[in-house]
Amino acid sequence: MSAVPFAPLIDLVRQAGAAILPYWRRDIEVREKDDASPVTAADLAAHRVLGAGLQALEPAIPVLSEEDCAIPLAERAGWRRWWLVDPLDGTKEFIAGSAEFTVNVALIEDGRVLFGVVGVPASGCCYFGGAGLGAWRSDAPGVQQPIEVRSVPGEAFVVVASRRHSSPAQERLLQGLDTRFGRLQLSSVGSSLKFCQVAEGRADCYPRLAPTSQWDTAAAQGVLEGAGGEVLDLQGRALGYAAREDYLNPSFLALPRAAGWRDGLLALARTLE
Repeated sequence: MSAVPFAPLIDLVRQAGAAILPYWRRDIEVREKDDASPVTAADLAAHRVLGAGLQALEPAIPVLSEEDCAIPLAERAGWRRWWLVDPLDGTKEFIAGSAEFTVNVALIEDGRVLFGVVGVPASGCCYFGGAGLGAWRSDAPGVQQPIEVRSVPGEAFVVVASRRHSSPAQERLLQGLDTRFGRLQLSSVGSSLKFCQVAEGRADCYPRLAPTSQWDTAAAQGVLEGAGGEVLDLQGRALGYAAREDYLNPSFLALPRAAGWRDGLLALARTLE
């Protein structure tokens, strides 16, 4: 494949973020989609920017966006490489006035993430990376620094969790981690920023035993894999993106690849299935 340089993609993600910001902390109309999730004019504005920009960047690569996902499986099954996009991840956080919403763009090939970019419109920060490529944080255009996971916890074992979504199984997993580590600290964060906290070594793991969709995870999975982490289902298999009828992910664990406690966490998670 032709290499898609990071710089134009980061610029495009920042442009999508700029399209979102005029709507932030304003009184905007919120509509409910068929799956009961909210959508606003900000989601659609970012979607338009990304759709046009990705088409201009690589015309031959199809785009699958949360805001344009009614594409038949028969068509998607023939894609070898495609963009997987969430124009505004964390819409509920956005509506509530929180800064914890992101723009997610990933390039998928043969069901695996090649690389991803996660933009944070409220701060202008971007995270980007991919397996075998490395991972970086950019707080301003032209300024970037490498990031990596931490394999050994600090003073406390930090688990990053969704601000709005949990499940009984996830609560049992947290109880098991608390018993194992004894110094469990919860960090409640919205959107794909949960992965990014693990990727830059601010948290030790992100367990998700509640529903997510493919566009929620792919871009940040690319960042985490580039930073030395991985995203596994509860059987220890890498979270993949093969075409299927729906877009729902299984339960997963996002964690450092070389952590000494990795196998213990997987064993604990398997007891919850």
